Amino acid sequence: MVSPVACIIGWPVKHSRSPVIHRFWLRELGLPGEYVLKPVEPENIRGFLADFARSGFVGGNVTVPHKEAAFAAVTRRDENAVATGALNTLWLEDGVLVGANTDVTGFLASLNQDVQGWDKKPGAAVVLGAGGAARAIVWALLSRGYGPVSVVNRDPARPRALARQFGEDKVKPARWADLAPLLGNTRILVNTTTLGMAGQPPLDIDLTPMPRDAVVNDIVYVPMETGLIAAARARGLRVTGGLGMLLHQAVPGFEHWFGKRPRVTPELRAAVQKSIEDG
Repeated sequence: MVSPVACIIGWPVKHSRSPVIHRFWLRELGLPGEYVLKPVEPENIRGFLADFARSGFVGGNVTVPHKEAAFAAVTRRDENAVATGALNTLWLEDGVLVGANTDVTGFLASLNQDVQGWDKKPGAAVVLGAGGAARAIVWALLSRGYGPVSVVNRDPARPRALARQFGEDKVKPARWADLAPLLGNTRILVNTTTLGMAGQPPLDIDLTPMPRDAVVNDIVYVPMETGLIAAARARGLRVTGGLGMLLHQAVPGFEHWFGKRPRVTPELRAAVQKSIEDG
C-alpha cells in the first residue's frame, strides 16, 4: 500500500512551517505518510489543480497567492470557504477535489485555547488589514456575535468590498486615522497585516484607549512575540499571537489526509517555535 503524501501549495513556499507541523504529527501518531513543499508558479496553478487527482497527493494546504484559484478549482466547499470566497485546505473524495477554509476554525480554536472566555461579552471589533486572512477573521468574529467589525486598511476599496460581502451594518470600512477613536470601545483588536513581521516595518499603535479586559491578537508568528503583543501585554490586556492559529488550522487537513485527528500540544508548539528560532 502506498503511503499518503500531502503538500503545501504556494509561490514561494519554502518559508512554510506546515511541514514541521504535519511531520511532527505523523511521528507522534506513528502513521505512514509524508508532507512536502509544492511550489507552483501562478501561471501554472489552474492546470495543477485541474489535474490534482493524478498528482499523487491525497490533499494539501494552499497559501498565497493561490487561495482564490483553489476556491474556483474545487467541486465542493465547506460553509466557511463559501462565506469567505477563499480556501486553504484541499482533499480528494472519490477522486473529486473538495476544500475548506480552516483559517476560520483555526483562528477561533486558537482564541478558545489561549484566551479563556474571550467571546463571553462580544462587542465592537477592529481588524487591521483587508486581505484573505482578514476576510476569514471578520467572518469568524461575526459568527461569535462581534460587531460592528471595523476593517482598517490603507486601500479603502478592500474594506468596502468586505462590507458589501458581509453586510454594511456589520462591517465598517475605516482609515488608519480613525483607529484611535475606534479603540475606545473595542473588545478585540486583530492584526492581519505584515507590519511587525520580521523584516517588515513595525506596527506602532497606542493601545491606551482600549478597555482593560480587551483582547489583542496578532496573526504574525515570526517573531513569536511581535511589538503589538508586547505592547498589549505591558498594558495588561489579554493577548494571543499567531502561532496558535497556524497550528489549529492544520488539524482538519491532517485528519482528512492521514485518517486521525491530531492535537495541538505544548510539545508541538515547542517544535514549531524551535524551527522558527533556527530560521
